[in-house]
Amino acid sequence: MLLVIGVALLATAVALLPLTIKALRRWQRQRDLARLLPGALAARQGQRVTLSGVAAPGPAGTIESGLAGGGGGWHGHEVLRHYRPPARDEAGGRVDERTCDSIADYGSEDLFGLIAEGRPKDCDRIFVDPAGTEPKDAELCLKRLVGRPQPGVAAAADDLLPRVRGRILGVFRGETIEFEYREWVVRPGARVRVTGRLGVRDGQVVLTGSDEAPVTIEHGVDEGPIRVSPRRVEALSLAVALTLCVIVGAALTLVGLSVV
Repeated sequence: MLLVIGVALLATAVALLPLTIKALRRWQRQRDLARLLPGALAARQGQRVTLSGVAAPGPAGTIESGLAGGGGGWHGHEVLRHYRPPARDEAGGRVDERTCDSIADYGSEDLFGLIAEGRPKDCDRIFVDPAGTEPKDAELCLKRLVGRPQPGVAAAADDLLPRVRGRILGVFRGETIEFEYREWVVRPGARVRVTGRLGVRDGQVVLTGSDEAPVTIEHGVDEGPIRVSPRRVEALSLAVALTLCVIVGAALTLVGLSVV
């Protein structure tokens, strides 16, 4: 009887072996994806995915923001001109109101890195192409109001205006009140969630977007609750079952053979 049970358990182990190997491989692939390993993600080229990690320097290293001058992976800035429009009331007097126009709006298009949280900073990484998008809830690193220039007086805006990147556009109507400079940055180490299409560019895995489906970047995302991966549970359950079948089956078979 023991011999029959032992042989049956060994036969079950043989049947479980390919299932266990397949489950372990699936779990390993999922772990590689969660660790943002370029090799694992390159196999999904052309797919649109959502990946979470921390920002890291791109191929060109840490880039300097245009206005504040701090280092970051991405930066963008905007300049607003506050002014009084040339409007008058019915009596011909001046209307005391103010409005503003955006005269400069810039976002860097340099690639920045994305690595899994907890991995070394010098590890291999994938990259994000931020062209055509602006990170949601990026860190506001600069906000400054500068009064309008006065004749013969050095304007406080002189130290910022030359740093504005891109073109300054707009119709300067009415009476200028002040200029407002604002700059946002995604610093290395900041948590981000990126949705885009996986591609390979010059041997590097890059998340990109298109006109129909632009890349989206969410800055400062909270770390969600830790969940046990179903792939992990499946793989470990099959591995434990396989091990038990082999050990118990071999023991019962040896005992059964010894009493025959």
